[in-house]
Amino acid sequence: MKRPIRIEALSGFRLRVAYPDGVEGVIDLSADVGRGVFTPLADDAFFRTVHIGQFGQIAWSEDIEICPDAAYQEIVHATVPAHA
Repeated sequence: MKRPIRIEALSGFRLRVAYPDGVEGVIDLSADVGRGVFTPLADDAFFRTVHIGQFGQIAWSEDIEICPDAAYQEIVHATVPAHA
């Protein structure tokens, strides 16, 4: 499992996530905030409580988490240049 070493809440319901292998990037959650399990994240103060959970997950509570592997893949794929 890829576990982040640093997470920072940014404006616009985005997260900056850094991993020990040097991979770092921004994940945009704005399309998910306010929907389903992510409904509570619409509260900006709560969104900013993001932290690294006990098992390395990106978490706000025991019920609201993001898989760190999925976040890693999203960051890696977002930074790969598109071929013309």
